[in-house]
Amino acid sequence: MTSIAVIGGGIAGASAAYELADFADVVLFEREPICGYHSTGRSAALFTECYGDPIVRKLAMASRPFLADPPAGFAENSILRPRPVLFVGTGAQHAALQTSLEDYRSMVPSVRGVSSAECVAMCPVLDGNVIAGGVLEPGAGDIDVHALHTGYLRGLRTRGGTVLTDSPVTGLHRTATGWKVATPGGTREFGVVINAAGAWCDLVGELAGTRPIGLAPLKRTAFTFRPPVEHRTWPMVVDVDELWYFRPEGSAVLASPADETPMEPGDARHDEVDVARAIERITAVTTMSIRSVDRAWAGLRSFVADHRPVNGWDPDLPGFYWLAGQGGFGIKTSPAMARFAAGMIREGAPPADLTEAGITAEVLGVARLR
Repeated sequence: MTSIAVIGGGIAGASAAYELADFADVVLFEREPICGYHSTGRSAALFTECYGDPIVRKLAMASRPFLADPPAGFAENSILRPRPVLFVGTGAQHAALQTSLEDYRSMVPSVRGVSSAECVAMCPVLDGNVIAGGVLEPGAGDIDVHALHTGYLRGLRTRGGTVLTDSPVTGLHRTATGWKVATPGGTREFGVVINAAGAWCDLVGELAGTRPIGLAPLKRTAFTFRPPVEHRTWPMVVDVDELWYFRPEGSAVLASPADETPMEPGDARHDEVDVARAIERITAVTTMSIRSVDRAWAGLRSFVADHRPVNGWDPDLPGFYWLAGQGGFGIKTSPAMARFAAGMIREGAPPADLTEAGITAEVLGVARLR
């Protein structure tokens, strides 16, 4: 049986480890006390087939069946819950709305344009004197990140895999038959190493002795506040130029300035200036007055130059596999990304349905970045 070390316990590593454990001996190494601390656990987790380039959107479409109907016993509650996404714009953003409508509809036929009055009917706090119209994606939804992530980790263990937290990888050494993986707890040998370390992927690559893929960690700020009126049926509302967004989050509203601030890999902390910027933008297009914030935080989203995920073998380093750069779409694409990696590692090719959709080793591979 193939032995595989997965470095990183976020959604990328957990989902891949889950799929791989079906046919391999898998050990997942996580440097933090809990898995998913830096990115997965801080995500707004929207399921949309309109966000990202065409490959990302196809990955989301291929992931919908799993999210909507996971295997028996995978999760106690529904993972995907319906919530439309409403992209809105002012009169000055009319051209952006038209471009987005045409772009989104080209892949998601259910997408439609909506009037200012329809926008206000769906979300009564929108200011109809400012919002000129919108684009509605009716088939979008909220993802229960905790249920999804926990399901992957529980399924990994059920399939015989191991999760080691508080286990930072401190050394990677190529051998004649595979890899020696060193942690503070000792050294173990594996046939394959999967680099799913999120914002730290380039650093793990350096540890293995390979070239970087140009990963850029970007900070994203979020916060919650109490809305002035009943809000639970609102859609997620997103500025068409992605300058802000907000959506219901239990008894509160979750909001963000949709910032992308470069930073070194680490524990992201929010900046009050970014929170204030989001409040200013949101109150400019709504009738809300946000006087206080319940809590605020920040997370890391990591991208490569073309904002497309990386899923493939390192062309210069046998037995070293990259699963990186999943940015703001790692959660919604995790089922398809994990199946893709499992196919590449077990069969040397992606699953047929993904290849037929144009999701190939070439479009996700490392070579495009070198």
